[in-house]
Amino acid sequence: MLGRTANGLYWMFRYIERAENIARLVDAGLRMSLTRTGASDEDWTGVLQSADVLDIYQQGNDKVTAADAVDFLLRDLKNPSSVMSCVDAARNNARMVRTALTRETWEATNECWIELKQILARRLKSADLPEVIDTIKRRAGLIRGAFHGSMLRNEIYNFARIGTFIERADNTSRILDVKYYVLLPAVMQVGSSLDNIQWESILRSVSAHRSYRWAYDDEYRPANIADFLILNGQMPRSLVYSYDKIVSNLGYIAREYSERLAAHDTAESIRHSLMNTTVNTIMEQGLHEFLDNFMARNNQLGQEITEGYRFYS
Repeated sequence: MLGRTANGLYWMFRYIERAENIARLVDAGLRMSLTRTGASDEDWTGVLQSADVLDIYQQGNDKVTAADAVDFLLRDLKNPSSVMSCVDAARNNARMVRTALTRETWEATNECWIELKQILARRLKSADLPEVIDTIKRRAGLIRGAFHGSMLRNEIYNFARIGTFIERADNTSRILDVKYYVLLPAVMQVGSSLDNIQWESILRSVSAHRSYRWAYDDEYRPANIADFLILNGQMPRSLVYSYDKIVSNLGYIAREYSERLAAHDTAESIRHSLMNTTVNTIMEQGLHEFLDNFMARNNQLGQEITEGYRFYS
């Protein structure tokens, strides 16, 4: 496969996953702001930091407000990680690799772009945000479903899946980081009813509220929730699950190309470290510090895949 084609597939699905996860990050911010007494617009600084777009936001805005932050994250085309920017980029990549996609996958992508271009054409009212966020998540799910149900399990499929799960791992870690790094009001409130409400909000934002209850049958405990989102291999947005899929799909490509690259060793090393730690070790190290290190290693893997498979050749 040409590097440009692999690049288009990989980034098409990274952008689709990012669009959904930016919407989930906004949802997490909205849910948790409703649990805060005396919540400030400045709380959205943490959401922008977790999306890694605070510097870009500050270039065009003097201060952080809830309304401006939400608008910037959902529809501002000057933000390369806004939902609308991501959907634009995903569609452009899909057009570039159109002959590698089934008709169902292309149509789902194009219909997503058409609908979101319409509903994000103007600044949103607060009352409209839940419905818009649900629409973004639903459209992303339709694209993945069309792709999963109609594509051959070949190198095209593998590069797309690798892009999906690298992005998902990054965004799960960012959403989890919002909770402990910024949005928890004070150390004295750890374990309080407010803390539990915020943990519930995190679970709902990654569609994991009910499955957490199935897995733990327990009240909201920070250690259990961190364990669920990081180390539970049955949870489809956990870091371990994501890296199981990344290693698997990279392995298929290695066998097809009869070539093993640095990216394979890095992916296996990250998976090994996740599978051989415990949530107690993570909490003792510091959840934010653990997530920060994980995101750096995940970014390193993305760069190694880009270089190893010559995405721009």
